[in-house]
Parts: sequence; structure tokens; C-alpha cells
Amino acid sequence: MQPVSILQSQVSVENIRAAREVVYRTVKPTALIEYPLLTREIGARVFLKHENHQVTGAFKIRGGLNFMSHFAQERTHDGVITATRGNHGQSVALAASIHSIPATIVVPFGNNPEKNEAMRAYGARLIEYGRDFDEAREEVQRLSNAENLRYIHSANEPHLINGVGTYALEIIESLRERGEKADVIFVPIGLGSGVCGVITAFRALSPETKIIGVQAEGAPSIYLSWKEGRIVETKDAHTFADGVATRVPARLTFDIIRGSEGREGVDEVVLVSDSEIIRAIRLLWRTTHNLVEGAGAVATAATIKLRERLEGQNVVNVLTGANLDTDSISKIFS
Repeated sequence: MQPVSILQSQVSVENIRAAREVVYRTVKPTALIEYPLLTREIGARVFLKHENHQVTGAFKIRGGLNFMSHFAQERTHDGVITATRGNHGQSVALAASIHSIPATIVVPFGNNPEKNEAMRAYGARLIEYGRDFDEAREEVQRLSNAENLRYIHSANEPHLINGVGTYALEIIESLRERGEKADVIFVPIGLGSGVCGVITAFRALSPETKIIGVQAEGAPSIYLSWKEGRIVETKDAHTFADGVATRVPARLTFDIIRGSEGREGVDEVVLVSDSEIIRAIRLLWRTTHNLVEGAGAVATAATIKLRERLEGQNVVNVLTGANLDTDSISKIFS
């Protein structure tokens, strides 16, 4: 991997803008909607960015499309490989299929079975390995060397960050068209590609907006790292919100999140419990009739938690994904 400083220099508003041309060949901009009932419940104007409406059910497809377009031109390996809990893997699988690139996806045992089937449906070879995402990631590193496959890390890839950053541009532009701006934006953090796209776009184009990253209490590696100013790994990641269930922060995204190389990072990182995430899923369904997965609801969970601080402000919640499996839906709404 290139030095982090070089990789970080490749993440920019200019490269996010360039990525739009690639991303929009396959997907269209998603809606940014204020729902009156949700606004009334929260006490702030809440705008939802509907990445849950993407073709793969999650924002990650933007990064996969941008990365694979560049890889298809270079063809440095016999195929690609990655580790995932599902949304990143679906992104890689679909984007690889567009360019007829063989894709191998490694998931931990017990992964969301419906996400697994979706990745297979897009043509990927699926391998189950390890007790969690980070053990699956270690197997990816071994297979990458053994089979000459390009390892696509789900965070340490500028093309991924620039790709997913296109949704941040859409938020800024959509609000400006209405004569509005965001006072605060809440963004879920797993390994951080999404929040880094937001940081890059908003710090350049809407610097007055506060950026708050959100993690699950049971998987607080970025929160702890941000607090201590260094990489902190956790022993376990205990949360049903698999999209944010990571134990080991990524170097590139962590440096952008905390702020480095003269750049400002997030204003704050907050934690929400699984019960608060479930409450947010139910609230979103009741007030907007949108069904989101655990990771997709953490921004709204944090908004509910901090509602007294947010009264009267314009707040953006990024609904990062909708891939909630049927069994979880039954439990959450029972």
C-alpha cells in the first residue's frame, strides 16, 4: 500500500466531482427528503439522505463503481478480492460484474444470509471464514497473495472514498437549491469511507456544518481512537448493526476522521446502543415508511439522543443502507 499521506492527497473534492461521471453511468442521485412527522418528533428539521434506495440497498455501490472503473483500465491482477459484512461486498460484486472482472468475497461465519445470497447473485465467489469481519479480512490478505487478486480494502482506497463522496455533494447541492444549509450532519462510521467523503466535501463547500460521526456502543473502535488520538483496536464488536461492526480502524480513514495533513476532521463522534438503534428503525418506519438496517439507522439514533441540542436546526441523517434481513425485521417489530 502507498504511504497514507499519498493516499490522503488523492481524496479531494476535485476527485469526488470526477467520480460522479463514473458513478452516474450506473446509478442516479438519491433523494434528500424532509418528512414533517419526523421533524415534529425530533424538534429539528431532519433531512434524510436516501442511500437506502440504492440498487444494492446501500451507499457503498458508489465507491465500488468508481474503484472498478479505474481497476478495469489497469488490470494489474487476475481479479479482485475483499472482506465484508455485506454492503461493501455487494458493491464490489456488482461493479466487478459490469467489467467482467472475477470477484471473490470473504465474509465471517454467521453473516447476514440474505446479503450473502445477493453477493452470489451478482456473480461473486463467496467464502465464509472467521468469527468476525477482521478475521475474514486476514484470510483475504492470504488469498490475495496466493491467487494474484487485488485486495480492495473497504476503507484504505481513495477511489472508494471519492466514489461514496458523491452523495455528500448531492446533499450540499440539494440544500443550496432550496436556499438551505445543513447545521449538522450525522454519518454512521464502520471503517469510515462514507464519513471521509462527507468530511472532504463539506469542509471544502460547507465548512460551517458540524460533522458528527456515529458508532455502536458495542463496536467503538473509531470513537476510542478519536478520543485518544491514536489507533485503538477492540477485542470484540458486539452489535447487530453489522455495517458498523468493526474492531480495527483503518489508517487512511482514521487520519481523515481525526484531522491531519492540515485538514479538519469530524467535530464529534458519539455512541448509540443497540436498543437506541432499534428505536430509530421503528421511528423511521412509523414516520417515513422507510425500512433501514441497523447501520442505516445509527445517524437517526444519535439525532434522537442529542435532540435537545438540535432544536430548531437543520439536521441531515445519512440512511446508509436498507439491507435488514427478514429474521431481524421480525424481531425488531415483534
